[in-house]
Amino acid sequence: MTPLDWTVLFVTTAFIVVWGIFRYRGAHTMEGYLRGGNSLRWPTIGLSVMATQASAVTFLSVPGQGYEDGMRFVQFYFGLPLAMVVVAGVFVPIYYRMRVYTAYEYLERRFDLKTRLLGASLFLVSRGLAAGITIYAPAILLSSILGWPLYWTNIGIGAAVVLYTVAGGSKAVSQTQKQQMVVVLAGLVATGFVACGKLPDDVGVGDAFSLAGALGRVNAVDASFALSDRYNLWSGLTGGFFLALAYFGTDQSQVGRYINGRSVTESRLGLLFNGMFKIPMQAGILFLGVMVFVFHIFVAPPVFWNQPTLEAARASADGPKIALIEARWDEAVAARADAARAFVDARDAQDAAAEAAARDRLATAQGIMDATREEAKAAIVAAVPKAETKDSDYIFLSFALQNLPAGLLGLLVAVILSAAMSSIASELSALGSTTTVDYYRRVIRPDAPDSRTLLASKLFTVGWGVIAVAFATFASLLDNLIQAVNILGSLFYGTVLGIFLVAFFFKRVGGTAVFWAAVAGEALVVACFAFTDIGYLWFNVIGCGAVIVAALMLQTVLPSAPVRAPDTAA
Repeated sequence: MTPLDWTVLFVTTAFIVVWGIFRYRGAHTMEGYLRGGNSLRWPTIGLSVMATQASAVTFLSVPGQGYEDGMRFVQFYFGLPLAMVVVAGVFVPIYYRMRVYTAYEYLERRFDLKTRLLGASLFLVSRGLAAGITIYAPAILLSSILGWPLYWTNIGIGAAVVLYTVAGGSKAVSQTQKQQMVVVLAGLVATGFVACGKLPDDVGVGDAFSLAGALGRVNAVDASFALSDRYNLWSGLTGGFFLALAYFGTDQSQVGRYINGRSVTESRLGLLFNGMFKIPMQAGILFLGVMVFVFHIFVAPPVFWNQPTLEAARASADGPKIALIEARWDEAVAARADAARAFVDARDAQDAAAEAAARDRLATAQGIMDATREEAKAAIVAAVPKAETKDSDYIFLSFALQNLPAGLLGLLVAVILSAAMSSIASELSALGSTTTVDYYRRVIRPDAPDSRTLLASKLFTVGWGVIAVAFATFASLLDNLIQAVNILGSLFYGTVLGIFLVAFFFKRVGGTAVFWAAVAGEALVVACFAFTDIGYLWFNVIGCGAVIVAALMLQTVLPSAPVRAPDTAA
């Protein structure tokens, strides 16, 4: 990076961290530390909610997803706007009326302590693991650019976020996220202009879009139905709806963002703002990956994006075999570029026959490239037995390092760090507050004074930061990072959502029935993950439905118990 890049990166990152520490430090009560004094307006809530979900994983992994698989990942978010309406209409008023610190407090008032602790435990496990992935994603970037050991980079990022999260509490998290999202959006727009500007002079954005479509990358809506397909219209509208409903309605990292609003109306507006802008933002990030794909039609991409691993394979005894594969790769890349030129010329000349012929050549060349790339991955594993062949998270990083001008590369690094810090801060704050409120203050030390509980919350936040950094060490073993985060969530969210929906809408069901129903539902989801090829978005539907059905069935054979309806809880 140039001195200008370093200046942009340092000034942006330092301002956010220092602002978070000194502007919002000094909360001396649990109310002020965990709820921020209920002072947030809807723009801050909306940006904070978006920033919590849009981690560094989003900006490293989603463009790679767009490059390899096109736009269809955007269908993952199709159920989100509907979920925002339900959360705003049902969840928010109940949480405000009950003045809860965490969502799981409600479960004890509605059911019993064991159900509350089960819900909190499922959150702690899923979010604690996901926090490690959230740290690992920006660590890839910094370690690649700076040559730092990945282990120490993980520790440095985790320590920086823990510092201002512990110092300022919930309000510091939400307020710094507002600034972080401004940096993120500015960086994305600037990078998008550069990606489009890097196309050949005779290839416009329209031509690029047509080329991407000819190679199956403009596939934002797929109406076919298959349970094994992770991304189609139906999985997005159903599984995506249930996932978003569970995430925004029951995950404390999100609940903690909007229960700090000035009023129910402010929180509702913030959530609806997120529902309106999330899909366009994700579509834009995916389209950025598609433009990088088109750019590499004319500028030869490597056969494998993780360059250190590729170099290790070249230097091994299997180096000659790797060289032969790369030679065939170069031939296929050249053939695809020639077909792309012919396609653009035919399109400009409005020659339908020539355009169709060029499209066939494009598809053939791309097929050869895909097969050659798989052969290269197999050869790399043979040459470097412990090599990880999932390299899509390196695609956008490689493009940025090689093509972004001075200053903008620093801004992009700041974007990824800002997104990472905002998401990690929300996760650690939520993990610390849930451990404090649902375990320490409720079970371990219910008689602890406010000052000791406040100290415990800070110590738990630090502890979860250590656990997240430890798990980040193993994140390199995972598949595409954005999928890993969503798979982790889908293993647990459906079960938790089922508990809450039973609480809201089935007043005759008691705590024992819903507790064992949740245990059975979670076991079913884990079995589906381990023994079937069902797309992970459907786990949210399966888990939620299993809990509701099992709870209703169990309640018919269990002794009836008095149950407090959610609308009368106070």
